Formats: sequence, C-alpha cells, structure tokens
Amino acid sequence: MRRRAFIGCAQCLALSSLLGAAPARAQGDWLAPPRFEKPDLGTDEGGLWAMMDREETRLRRSPFLLRDAGLQKYLQDIACKLSGDHCPDVRVYPVRTPFFNASMAPNGMMQVWSGLLLRVDNEAQLAAVLGHEIGHYMQRHTLERLRDVKSRSAFGMFLGMFGLVGLVGQMAALAGAFGFSRDQERQADQIGLTLMRRAGYDTREAAKVWENLMLELAAVHGGDPSQRNPLFATHPGSAERSATLRDLSAADSEGRLGEEEHRRALAGLQQTMLEDELKRGQTGETLALLNRLIERQPARADLLYTRGEARRLRAGNDDLDQAQADFERAIALGTEPAEAHRALGYLHRSRERHDLAREAFGRYIDKAPAAPDAALIKSLL
Repeated sequence: MRRRAFIGCAQCLALSSLLGAAPARAQGDWLAPPRFEKPDLGTDEGGLWAMMDREETRLRRSPFLLRDAGLQKYLQDIACKLSGDHCPDVRVYPVRTPFFNASMAPNGMMQVWSGLLLRVDNEAQLAAVLGHEIGHYMQRHTLERLRDVKSRSAFGMFLGMFGLVGLVGQMAALAGAFGFSRDQERQADQIGLTLMRRAGYDTREAAKVWENLMLELAAVHGGDPSQRNPLFATHPGSAERSATLRDLSAADSEGRLGEEEHRRALAGLQQTMLEDELKRGQTGETLALLNRLIERQPARADLLYTRGEARRLRAGNDDLDQAQADFERAIALGTEPAEAHRALGYLHRSRERHDLAREAFGRYIDKAPAAPDAALIKSLL
C-alpha cells in the first residue's frame, strides 16, 4: 500500500475499525455524557490511558508538532465549542503531516494534521471533522473495542496507531486487521452534526468535506476512489454519506462558516503546507486540490505558483505551457513568493531559453538574497 492511499482520515479509519456495536441514538435525542473520570491504573481502561499519556508526552516533543501558539489556540477553541463540558479534558495538537486526518485518543489527546487544515474551506468544515472525532471519544468507541481485542499482536497494533512514528505505514495493516463498523461511523457523523448545531456552525458544510475529498481522489483514480483508498472502501458509501449528511442538515437554518477566521489562523503556515503537499509526490491529487482552491481564491499567487510547480515537476504533455502561464499569472498579481521566479527560471532553462532563465533567476536572487539555494542559483547565472 503506497502513501497515496492515506489521503483520507486514515487514523479515523483505523479507530472506527475497532468500534463496538453500541446502539445509536436518534440524532435529536442524543445527550453528551458527563465528563470522564481518569480510571484506576489497575483496570484495562486505566492502562490504556497511561499508555496514551506516554504517547502524548512524545507528541509534545515531536519535530512534527506545529509549534504555532495562534493555530493551537484556534483549534483548541473550536474543540471546546464542540465538546462543551468535556472541554477541560480535550487537548488539541496540530501536526505537520500533509494528509487529511484527525484523530482522538481515549485520554482526550487530539491530533489535527496539516493536510486536513489545507483542505477544509472554512471553520465549519473543520468543525465537522473534529466533531466526528469528539463523537467517537464521547461514545467511548475505542475502549469498547479494546476489550474485545484478545491477541497481543492485535493489541500492539491497536496502541501503535496513536503514535506518530510509522503511523502512515501502519494504516494498511490496521485497516485489514480489524472489522469495520459502518454503523458507528454513521453514529459519529450524527453526533458531529449535533455538536456543530449546538455550537452555531452551518451543518450543511459537513457534506462538502466528503464531496471535496471524493473529487480529489476521483480525479486520479478513474472516478472510483474505493479502488485505491481504504477510507472510501470501508466507510459508508460516498453517495450515501453525502446524501445522509445533506438530509440531516437540510432543515437547519444558516449557521456560522468562519471562513475568514480559518484563513487568518493559517496565514503564516500556508506556504509550508503547500510545499509539503508538493513533496507528497501525488501530482494528480495535488492538482485537483489546487484547482478547487484557486477556483475559490483566484487572486492567491501562492496557490498559482504551487500549481505551476506541480505541473513543471510532472512535465507531461501541456504541463510546461500551463506551468509557465501559472507562474506568469502569479507574478502579475505582485504577491508571488520568490520561488515563482526560480521555478520560471528552471522552466526556461529546460527549454534552452537562457536569456529568459537568467532574467528569472536574477529576480529570484533579488527577492531572496539569503535563500538556502542562493549560491546554486548564482552559479547557474
């Protein structure tokens, strides 16, 4: 299983593969449970909490942790709006990993990956994903299934999915090792909508999260993401899930979107997230994502540069012509990252347009004289 298979909520997939069969309440009747007390260490639940506490300590020290106080507070505030009385027990950690994922451990530790933050269009869509994970937490799905895990190897895999080290590589094995409960996923979706509604968010945005991911994967995998991605193969059918979320939110009045708040929270991290997305090496998926983002925000030079760079690196058919158009459009906006000039220089150089390449490289050096590759570019000049 290659890394591209995990663009979905991979850890959410693994968690929901471990769920029990507790009956779901009707959405309107669901009541949040009281806050959980920390269990005695002598119990199976207490042992699990202790292990999760150790993983949380590792996470705090991890180089993957995004140490941005503003972003962390933003995410923590959303989680608190959704979790209500459970807010003091929820701790949110933004993690620099370019895949769509959020997860929550039984001790209240939540991870939100940068690939998710890049892909949601507004705070309401982000709240839909976090609310889903909080629903799993409040229903104690993980603990229920833990008691049914008998073998030591399965238990070790179960614990391993909460750690960052080797996490992505473990998802295929986890998805295949445990049965999957679609009913529990449906229940978490319903609870997530309830939490969104109570917090004042526009619940109609929840269906759009799923639809956007479907479009991204379908653009590459022939219209059937389930053939390549265990998330789409094991969750409720995409058409069913989108339709169900739309139906459950159809009667709701307009709620809060939080689009500007979301943009402000990510403002200082967007370039890093876009660079990480390029490094994933899944150009088709990346272009589908960027096409959608540019359609929504056509005057963002950083998005145009990133799309051009993805096309330049792929260099198939009309890619170089389209890349040049993206670079030039980004530069014309006047807010382009310096890297747009470097990329345009490489493109001209590959086509033996040496005068144009020198001109572009020179502009790059002028804009970023202290860039790590400045000496290399000067040598090309």
